[in-house]
Amino acid sequence: MSRLGSMGARLYRGEVGYDFVGKRMLWYGVSILITITAIAGLMVQGLNMGIEFKGGVVVTTPKLSVSTEEARETAEEISGHIPIVQELGSGGLRIQISDVTTSESNKIKTELASDFGVATNDLTADIVGPSWGEQIANKAWTGLGVFMVLVVVYLAIAFEWRMAIAALIALIHDLTITVGIYALVGFEVTPGTVIGLLTILGYSLYDTVVVFDGLKEASKDITKQTRWTYSEIANRSLNSTLVRSINTTVVALLPVAGLLFIGGGVLGAGMLNDISLSLFVGLAAGAYSSIFIATPLVADLKERDPQMKALKKRVLAKRAQAAAGGVDPADAAEAESADDRDDEPQDATPAGAVVGQRRQPTRGRGKRR
Repeated sequence: MSRLGSMGARLYRGEVGYDFVGKRMLWYGVSILITITAIAGLMVQGLNMGIEFKGGVVVTTPKLSVSTEEARETAEEISGHIPIVQELGSGGLRIQISDVTTSESNKIKTELASDFGVATNDLTADIVGPSWGEQIANKAWTGLGVFMVLVVVYLAIAFEWRMAIAALIALIHDLTITVGIYALVGFEVTPGTVIGLLTILGYSLYDTVVVFDGLKEASKDITKQTRWTYSEIANRSLNSTLVRSINTTVVALLPVAGLLFIGGGVLGAGMLNDISLSLFVGLAAGAYSSIFIATPLVADLKERDPQMKALKKRVLAKRAQAAAGGVDPADAAEAESADDRDDEPQDATPAGAVVGQRRQPTRGRGKRR
């Protein structure tokens, strides 16, 4: 087994772990840096809005002996705008020119037919008005707002308001990064992009809810014990679902990567880029935010609660007492009652430390007959 596979197996069995929550300030800094870069790209370059949002004309030609590069140069000379030219499966071309009026569209169609040596009737010109794109954008914003409200209400009812706030911040984080990447890369924003942005919200929320569900169970009756703080229990819950999060994210990213890099990059199917880039960036950002943003945020908010502050003081005081007596805090924790051991997580993990191998019960140990 490879080193990576062995590490994954040990993570899955709970033999090792990582203190994600303890190093949360590092992750916050990384996220802030990425978000600022995305916002800067959005403000400086802006989004390359598609014809559906700006209006224009789409000219479809029959099979021609003209290359896409020659057609692009011809269309740019005629219209004065930079066109998008794609080769169709039938051998024809699809020439998309934005920011032109209806009268300009008719003139462009006539001149293109003359330069390509075909009849004007052989060219199909579809004029797109910007009002249609505005309707799509307005409906997308409405759908996004309704989705956010429903997510916050559901999580507040199913879990608690702190988890709802953390999930909302993680979703905004994912959307900001995805839109910023679109601005930096310069990909065209089309209705397919809007669909991709709305789709990634569900993926982003999936891993977060899985971790929150485990954390809710693990932190039940947390104030009745003095072995772990809330942050430590949150970190253990995160580690217990880490392999599942990685596996589901990789499986989801593989086909999307095929669409983006092979379909859109190698084969030149540009229309696949509309949705594949938003899905690829959104899935990756969603996996990152569920691990490094959402759960640490919940721990931060929860540790402000007076009960959790009191619990932390009791836990630290007990560990200090055990250390002063020359007793390993982990061994002191193991000495607690069997009932507490059944109801609570298994190993103490000091804040800021990497989780070591978990203590497994000795098999075959029983009363001697």
